[in-house]
Amino acid sequence: MTITIDAATLRGYPLPDPGAGTKEARGSALVVAGSVEVPGAAILAGTAALRAGAGKLQMSIAAGTAPHAALAVPEALVVRLPEGADGHVDHRVAAEVLLPRTERAAAILVGAGMTAGAPTRALTAALLAGPAEAPFVLDAASIEGLCEQAEAVRARAGRVVLTPHAGEMARCLGCERDAVEADPLAAARRASERLGAVVVMKGAETWIVDPAGDTWHYAGGGVGLATSGSGDVLAGIIVGLLARGTKPGEAAAWGVFLHGEAGRRLAQSRGPIGFLARELPGEVPGLMRDVAAGTI
Repeated sequence: MTITIDAATLRGYPLPDPGAGTKEARGSALVVAGSVEVPGAAILAGTAALRAGAGKLQMSIAAGTAPHAALAVPEALVVRLPEGADGHVDHRVAAEVLLPRTERAAAILVGAGMTAGAPTRALTAALLAGPAEAPFVLDAASIEGLCEQAEAVRARAGRVVLTPHAGEMARCLGCERDAVEADPLAAARRASERLGAVVVMKGAETWIVDPAGDTWHYAGGGVGLATSGSGDVLAGIIVGLLARGTKPGEAAAWGVFLHGEAGRRLAQSRGPIGFLARELPGEVPGLMRDVAAGTI
């Protein structure tokens, strides 16, 4: 059975109540993202994680861009990752820096805005094989070649959420992009079965498949979401929800809805295209409130 993602559905998956707890009780999100070319990905994802309700944020980014990220998101603790001669993160040293931090994180995002290739694959593999018990969100460059690391993903027992677009899914599965675009749901099911992970198959319509075989579908949002940085925001919302203690499949469903409905609201106030990814996180708290109150 396919579940339609709407506000009524999500009221059946209530988000963890923060009560009067501390920021530690709302969870710490660790965002490993960005690169010298795309430092903004870490900023977008990190801001979205906080807007989704994470109590604390750590952003890990290439050392040369870290001061700028710290100024852009003053709420975050920014971890500088050492760079190699090419200006990109040295994955071997980065793993040593990050592994102790993963043990203290409530949820971890890897890949948004990072450079595709062997170094990112190696860093992803090292973090997945590490001691962290927290759930992971794997986005963008961290998904490339992931099916070659299937056992490491499966070992996390459903506590991994993938957020690929069609090209990233094709590179993961080793097939043509056209095949994914022709049947995105089938591609999501293949990846979920192979990896034992929740798969958020992004596109004009979004399909979510979890390892138990449950399927969710979201057809809202609009063309305005097809803009630079939009996927980074989605990944950040999901990691923020996971940090709060939301189950992976439910965090994915909530994240897709909040992201899509934020786009819909901005389209109403700004126009169908031309709003910016950085504007999406600001809509998220109000949407969570409205879903819980039953006003949407």
